[in-house]
Amino acid sequence: MIAKMLGSVVILSAGTIFGFYQALQYARRPRQIRQAIGMIQRLETEISYGFTPLPDAFAHASSSFAEPYASMLAEAADGLHAPDGKSTQEIWGQAVKRAWGRSSMKRNELDILLQLGSTLGATDRIDQVKHMRLAISQLQVEEDIARDEQGRYEKMWRSLGVLMGALIVILMY
Repeated sequence: MIAKMLGSVVILSAGTIFGFYQALQYARRPRQIRQAIGMIQRLETEISYGFTPLPDAFAHASSSFAEPYASMLAEAADGLHAPDGKSTQEIWGQAVKRAWGRSSMKRNELDILLQLGSTLGATDRIDQVKHMRLAISQLQVEEDIARDEQGRYEKMWRSLGVLMGALIVILMY
């Protein structure tokens, strides 16, 4: 009897934790998109007003942001300083993809950042700024979508986690 009760508590707790984790993902996504927008704005400022070389702009910006952006920018800066002959697009792409596993963002945001990487360091300063502003506007649309999804699904996942755990416990008896 005690084993069944303990098992029920574990299952109910696991369902609840799963539901709260899914809700957390919905809550973190708009905040991380907002941070990505801030990161691009910071890079735009470094490049357009500070005339900072791209590796240094990445290094300066990395200290201003939380994860996953801090390590992504630091890795991109290190990659650009390394004399291995990789293009800026390759280095940026690798840094973004490595950091992506630690984020709550979806494929659309990944595509926007990877597309931005194709112009970083490959075009003149004015063209890079135009592409950064385009990426910012695309991310703002994604942020609006993420906020809408957060409002719709965050509470649902919390409740669903508890209810899934309760359903499993009921089916066990």
